[in-house]
Amino acid sequence: MMFGNPLFAQIIDSALAQSSFPAKPENLYQPIAYILSLAGKRIRPQLVLLGADLFGYKNIEAAVPAALAIEYFHNFSLIHDDIMDKAPIRRGKATVHQHWNDSVAILSGDALLVKAYEQLSNCPVNTIAPLLKTFNRIALEVCEGQQLDMDFELEEQVTEAQYIEMIRLKTSVLLGGALALGAIIADADVEEREKINAFGVNLGIAFQLQDDILDAYGNPDTFGKQVGGDILVNKKTILHILLKRVLDAADRPKFDALLALKNEEGDRKVQGMKELYNAYAVRELAEALKEQYMVKAYQYLADVTVEEGRKTDLYQLADTLMHRAR
Repeated sequence: MMFGNPLFAQIIDSALAQSSFPAKPENLYQPIAYILSLAGKRIRPQLVLLGADLFGYKNIEAAVPAALAIEYFHNFSLIHDDIMDKAPIRRGKATVHQHWNDSVAILSGDALLVKAYEQLSNCPVNTIAPLLKTFNRIALEVCEGQQLDMDFELEEQVTEAQYIEMIRLKTSVLLGGALALGAIIADADVEEREKINAFGVNLGIAFQLQDDILDAYGNPDTFGKQVGGDILVNKKTILHILLKRVLDAADRPKFDALLALKNEEGDRKVQGMKELYNAYAVRELAEALKEQYMVKAYQYLADVTVEEGRKTDLYQLADTLMHRAR
């Protein structure tokens, strides 16, 4: 499935293919090349280019360093998140810490973050200060979101509102921020940058809700991650939270028993939890919530004061993301 603008996707792929990293130390730079070579959707770097194009920026090549900065930061965060989540698979391949080890993964992720800032320094000089301000906000909010996600592991009760705020920080601000970086390069005014940022943030929330749904119901051949992985580790996804909210007292013992099952009973755990999801129409509840955030996203995009035809790629990207299988 193609995501985004084919020309912009090609520009990003070409720029990544030409990315230059030193040969040594091998255990520092090979993991970076490895994760960047995995076939991700490249949504975030494309959003930088789409944000610039939306406001009529002609020299798209000048926005590529900011797009690479976003992609490098995103992959840095994935390397570190996978360590914290003990995730074995990323994009259908072994995660960096599985392929090497935790120490190598931590340091390679750190180096990739430095490389992100290096790319920002290659942006048009007059844009570097506002780009850095926005990029630093994004980076700190993503860290805040990841900390909340880890804190939730120790909390008995997580509300829907708390979860939405966590995914806003951990996932959504990066999509909105990517669009805002493009808008900055295009010299869009602050009000328009805020609208396109809000479009991306609400799209990002819907995107993560869709990811939660796919984790339980996705096709293992296309999803790229371990299907049922969130269930296996008792992760408080939107499905988990909604189920707890509507669960009858009579089914609470079954729910608690499933949570207590060990890894060797993983298949039984996933199957049992999905039976509860189905019995309480939890997937449908999650789909309805996702749709609410899509409506908000489309409204913010509609409010951006540029020619409607310039918004086509963003509408198509949003629609594709919400009907994806991976």
